[in-house]
Amino acid sequence: PGFTHLQVAQPVTFGHHLMAWYAMLSRDRERLADCRRRVNVLPLGSAALAGTVYPLDRHFVADQLGFEAISENSLDAVSDRDFAIEFSAAASLILMHLSRFSEELVIWSSAQFDFIELPDRFCT
Repeated sequence: PGFTHLQVAQPVTFGHHLMAWYAMLSRDRERLADCRRRVNVLPLGSAALAGTVYPLDRHFVADQLGFEAISENSLDAVSDRDFAIEFSAAASLILMHLSRFSEELVIWSSAQFDFIELPDRFCT
């Protein structure tokens, strides 16, 4: 059954629940892939502010190290921290979804619901 505020609300299959978790985690995966695309940028050569005159083949280094791109602007590459905030937001959403999943397992394994039984090695 489906519950709203711990009250039986509608008939819902276990498959429907599984697909909800699949949808959440799929969005999380896409979000991380999008984040990686934006943050996987090589800042080498940006120096402290305006770049360097040292002759670097930044494209070669980026390719060798697995970066998808090189930074376009040295000031942006060394002074902005949006990459950290973006990753933290994506990670927070993943953890929220995993917390929700864990909460449902706890409720379903309670004596009041008794839908599932978790092995002792997974319980405290």
